[in-house]
Amino acid sequence: MLRYTLMRLGIFVGCLVVVWGLVYSGLAPRGLGASNGLWIVMLALLLSAPISFVVLRKERDRASVQIVQRVDRMKANLEANRSQEDVADDTSRAQGQAS
Repeated sequence: MLRYTLMRLGIFVGCLVVVWGLVYSGLAPRGLGASNGLWIVMLALLLSAPISFVVLRKERDRASVQIVQRVDRMKANLEANRSQEDVADDTSRAQGQAS
């Protein structure tokens, strides 16, 4: 998961540098007034999202498999704990009725 996040961040930073270069060279429009920095970040986000979607498809699938496995392990642990509690409760009730 960390690998996917770092790769996504790398793509964004690359797009940010390219957009910054295009804006300051005059090939892309500048923002209005003091909004130029925000304009550059928004354009970089707009460009990096579809690039990440296409380029990182395999890495995203790998990360989702890891997440599903982690969730399945947590569900199994919760079920095991729940069954232990049920056994302990049944045992204490049986001992209480026997007294």
